[in-house]
Amino acid sequence: MCGIVGAVRSAAPVTAGLLEGLRVLEYRGYDSAGLATAEGSTLRVAKREGRLANLEAAIAEQPDWGGHAGIGHTRWATHGPPSDLNSHPHLAGGGGVALVHNGILENHEPLRRELEAEGVTFRSQTDSEVLAHLFAKELAAAHGDPVRALRAALGRVEGSYACAALIPGGGGARVVCSRNGPPLVLARGGDGCWLASDLLALLPHAPEVVFLEEGDVALVEAEGFTIHDAGGEVVERAPKAVDWQPGDSSKGQWPHHMLKEIHEQPGVLARGLANRIGPARDDVALEGFTDELLTSVERVQVLACGTALHAGMVAAYAIEQLARVPVDVDFASEFRYREPVVQGGTLSLAISQSGETADTLAATRLAQQLGARVAAICNVQGSSQVREADAVVLTQAGPEIGVASTKAFTAQVLAAILLAVRLGRAKGALSADAAGELLGAARQLPSQAEGMLTTAAREAIAEIARRHAAAKGFLFLGRGVSFPIALEGALKLKEISYVHAEGYAAGEMKHGPIALIDPGMTIVCLNGSSPLSEKMRSNVEQVRARGGVVLSVGSDPETHALASDVVEVPETHPLLAPILQVIPLQLFSYFVADLRGCDIDKPRNLAKSVTVE
Repeated sequence: MCGIVGAVRSAAPVTAGLLEGLRVLEYRGYDSAGLATAEGSTLRVAKREGRLANLEAAIAEQPDWGGHAGIGHTRWATHGPPSDLNSHPHLAGGGGVALVHNGILENHEPLRRELEAEGVTFRSQTDSEVLAHLFAKELAAAHGDPVRALRAALGRVEGSYACAALIPGGGGARVVCSRNGPPLVLARGGDGCWLASDLLALLPHAPEVVFLEEGDVALVEAEGFTIHDAGGEVVERAPKAVDWQPGDSSKGQWPHHMLKEIHEQPGVLARGLANRIGPARDDVALEGFTDELLTSVERVQVLACGTALHAGMVAAYAIEQLARVPVDVDFASEFRYREPVVQGGTLSLAISQSGETADTLAATRLAQQLGARVAAICNVQGSSQVREADAVVLTQAGPEIGVASTKAFTAQVLAAILLAVRLGRAKGALSADAAGELLGAARQLPSQAEGMLTTAAREAIAEIARRHAAAKGFLFLGRGVSFPIALEGALKLKEISYVHAEGYAAGEMKHGPIALIDPGMTIVCLNGSSPLSEKMRSNVEQVRARGGVVLSVGSDPETHALASDVVEVPETHPLLAPILQVIPLQLFSYFVADLRGCDIDKPRNLAKSVTVE
């Protein structure tokens, strides 16, 4: 969601580096941007509603702009609409400090009234400005000690935050920052130190980063940073090497990040399999998933949100079939509010691309408090979800910039199926022959996915999209393990093209959705070789009898014969079919959105990483 960058350098100016950091963070979603820099005791601020270009124009209007220290922010509106005044950074203390904040302060209203009673004048509608004025007040009380002041200010607020405050001074400007919920990362590089809410913004500056822990407060200066833990003690946080490269976040020659990332999936699948299939090719090696851990598992509780939840639904089919262990799948955002019961022997499986999804983190923390052990499927080494889990499958998908997840989803599904194999073998429920058959099929996935992404295949789906782009709505149907892909296909389409789309279990069609079917609606039917293929064909016949226009996606020729349009998907093991079935749905969504002129990489109202509730 919102993005933070910051830097303190000994000699070089920071503006260009901060603007580039904000540019990297654009993918997270934002509606305004701002920057504050300090040179000695001089503090300059520029902030504008809209895209980053508006901020750059505002800075260009100030000929004396400069500074060796600064903070920047991209805002995704929560309290107050997008506007110049509601943008960050917020000034306080008579303009003596500037502050940026990610998160939500739940008790901002009584604090605002208290500060107003003390004579403070607010210029914005945001909760974040409350924190700025609290910090300025405590800074004066602490005689200029920024760590003590920020700790005192944060002690007054309730909610989640990552924040950074810029304090100018004749002896050199400093930045103080903290996190409780949303992430914050530090790095030493060049002639100074850098901070950001996303490690992608730090890649050009240092090969290693330091992740702040919950409650840490860090003082950042040109020569280094000092971290104080939640108890106030000075601590050392071990730096983490980052195996992503700055160019990984570039879209290169592709028109959109989403299209580039769809085409990266063969490589992502190959990396997800590399070094994970044992020498006998009948088991999977996953670091941390020991026989001791897995044999104790009596139930799996999947916790995730959005696209990751659909990957978790595929995981449920795979785990129950291969390991014979019962699985519950919950929206992480609902799990902790229904007074859940966690049985002994439960493994809580969190799935998150960023590893910072607020609802998923909160849900798994509750599950852990209730006695569950925690495993994670995640894309970001060093993220909160990874650090807090007992065992982790890293998806190795690389940076995903497009807001609508594509390659991260297929990587999550593959990781979930590999985990199901490992669990099945550890529990003795999956034979070596059955595991070998599935893993043999999995080794074919990269080449099969590559065959689905040729120029000819892409153009064929683009033509199908042209024929269906004007449909009044879309209904995606699937049975068994294809049902989550129906949900995912509908989600992709509505996310980036803003058309109405629903995903349904095909067997549920007669229980309501069949009323929607008429010649103006496109019905996307997913069907491959499985025991449910014939039942799915029966559902397609019911669609045709009511005038529905059928788009068949899969490997079942009899379903294809009933359809107006067909996308052929290579035959594979039934549990692996979702990985291949989703690729044409991603392309279909992309081309429909492109035809409608939508902002594909930055769809309206959406953020890439949802770090607040």
